[in-house]
Amino acid sequence: MSRGKRKTPDAVALGFESDCVTVPVEAVLPVKALSASVKSSRKYRQITASIKEVGLVEPPVVTRSTGEEDTYMLLDGHIRIEVLKDLGIERVECLISTDDEAFTYNKRISRLAPIQEHKMIRKAIERGVSEEKIALALDLNPRSIVRKAKLLDGICEEAVGILKDKHCATAVFEILRKMKAMRQIEAAELMMNANNYSPAYISAILAGTPQAQLVDTKKPKKMRGITPEAMARMERELARLQEGITSIQDSYGQDHLQLTVIKGYLGKLLGNARIVRYLMQHRPEFLTEFQAITEMVSAPQQPEAE
Repeated sequence: MSRGKRKTPDAVALGFESDCVTVPVEAVLPVKALSASVKSSRKYRQITASIKEVGLVEPPVVTRSTGEEDTYMLLDGHIRIEVLKDLGIERVECLISTDDEAFTYNKRISRLAPIQEHKMIRKAIERGVSEEKIALALDLNPRSIVRKAKLLDGICEEAVGILKDKHCATAVFEILRKMKAMRQIEAAELMMNANNYSPAYISAILAGTPQAQLVDTKKPKKMRGITPEAMARMERELARLQEGITSIQDSYGQDHLQLTVIKGYLGKLLGNARIVRYLMQHRPEFLTEFQAITEMVSAPQQPEAE
């Protein structure tokens, strides 16, 4: 008996064409109108300054128009295209998307995280671009560029890995820098578990950090309005909280799997009319609880990036 031919897996569909295409700016058709206030915004001035100083860094994303040849629908980069028009630039290099859904594409775009911005600035400096020119391109104060370039000085690689795509204020890294490496990792994990990356939260973690886990073990912590006794109590409570979070993390995966299996099983049971009728007649309290379990969300929904 002959065996059938083994089917080859389907090729992975690419989200973009392999090469960028240079097209006339006038051939790029926006899918939304910009508000009148956009041109007076800081973002518009920043992009204008950046294009004047170093050119267009990130190409707009377009898709080929199905109605007309040599025209493109703009999915991302409306402000960049408007700036190019104002500057009288006639041609632009674009990234061609194979997906014509602007909503689908834009939903995946997130703001640049501070660590990512730091790496971009460091890379530009390594290429020989001066800090003054970078500041002019980003419409920022040169001192801000220096601070952003030194953002990760004194921060361990493990903590950087945890916070690499998180939107933390510069002050968060300044406070982290006061802690030793192991405590930086613990603090980063606490922020991630709480989904709180504010300076106030990292300041509370600093207040609950034992003196031995600080870089300067001899310099006492000074927190406005907190007595040494209250600070010692915060250290103990934070240590217990971290132990509790660790124990939950150890069992979370197994508990979540069991809940998913139970939910699926109960869903099949409640899909049987005879079983539902029996429960309604003899165990209505069970039916209420089973229905509540099947209606549970299996995992918390993550907020969309803006």
